[in-house]
This record gives sequence, structure tokens and C-alpha cells, in this order.
Amino acid sequence: MKVDILAIGSHPDDVELGCSGTIAKEISIGKRVGIIDLTRGELGTRGSAEIREKEANQAAEILKVSFRENLNFKDGFFKNDEEHQLKLIKVIRKYRPDFILCNAPDDRHIDHPKGAKLVLDACFLSGLEKIESTLEGNKQEPWRPNNIYHYIQWKSLKPDFIVDISNHFKTKIKSVKAFKSQFYDGNETVHNTPISTKNFLDSIEYRARDLGRLTNVDYGEGFIAARIPLVENISELK
Repeated sequence: MKVDILAIGSHPDDVELGCSGTIAKEISIGKRVGIIDLTRGELGTRGSAEIREKEANQAAEILKVSFRENLNFKDGFFKNDEEHQLKLIKVIRKYRPDFILCNAPDDRHIDHPKGAKLVLDACFLSGLEKIESTLEGNKQEPWRPNNIYHYIQWKSLKPDFIVDISNHFKTKIKSVKAFKSQFYDGNETVHNTPISTKNFLDSIEYRARDLGRLTNVDYGEGFIAARIPLVENISELK
């Protein structure tokens, strides 16, 4: 199954927080999108791997993605090494995305920049013919996406471009709130974490509003490009 966009997150809910508005928008215009979670988020203070898996599946249904898979890397301790790169190469070659969305290159959680670099390296290596991989006994062909875009997470990084998600912000919030074990729901009693506060939940909206303000729309999501995107004509830019 070839996809137009593959969204990758170090943990279940990274994609929802970072780029679910963009995903919903692309799907609404007929693009095929899939999600890959690198870990099960088993080290999270709240919830459990099993609970987060159910929440991730619910969020995937809300976003209407073509598939969602988990690579079961070790939360907090996965490495950007040959073993993990080869596993990700198989996924990239299997789905042959035109574009990949992945974690922020700099962030509070150590898995986010680590996951971002793992994706960058795996994408490069995936395009090399002499690196061989197989899927279900069949040799895979090399594949490298056109570009990789980092969504913005905890830190307020400067985006290279902003996507207007005004008509899809409600879907974004709904997909985030599918992770009930992780985020504020008005009934917090124990294990408050930086992302379980009301302030953090509110920040999803005020960040999207602020990014929208910068581009004269209601809501936006910002991205950092792994390499400078090419446009055929300057008139394509707004």
C-alpha cells in the first residue's frame, strides 16, 4: 500500500499533538495517510501501554487514516543504530511515502529529537540500493521520500512554513482528547504531569491560533523542513 504521507511519532499521541490537523486536511482532499508509532509509550507516568494502544486506535479512527502501526521500540531507550534503522527502512520501503512527518528536531522529551534523527537517517539509507531488505520473503526496492517535515512539539520552534488547519482544528482536538489517560479532562486527582495540566491542553489551541495569526488564518500547524522545499513558481507561495 503506497501512501502519500507517513506520519511518525516516538510515542502514541505525538502525531495527534503535532500534525493531526494537517493529516485531517490531507485526507479530506483524498490523500492516503498512515501513522507509525515507534514505541508504546510504556514509560509514561499516566495510563499504560495497553490503554494507550486503545486510545491510539480510537484517534486513528477519528482521523480516518489508512493504517496505524507500532514498531514496539523500547520507550526511552531505543537507539538510532543499525537495528532500529533497518526496521524503519522496511516500513519506508513498504509504504513508499512521498512525504514523511516526524518529531521535532529539538524538544523537552529525549525521545523526540532522537526519533527525528532516526527517521532522517533511515530515510537516507532507505534510498541506497546496496542496503537490502525483505518483506514477507520478497526483496524490497529502495525508496526515499521527497522531503521530511518536523512538526513542532513542546518547544516553540520557528517554523519554515505553516499549514492552515482552520477547517480541521476540531478534528485535531478530538483526536488529542482520545488519549484520555494522558491529558486534562477536568477530573485530575493524581499523577499530574507537564502534559496533563489544563494549561497544556489550552496551549494546543492558543499555539494553533498564534500560528494562524502569523499567516492570517484562524488556526495553523507549523513545520520545519529537513531540506528547503522546491516550488516551480513563486506564485505557488502565499
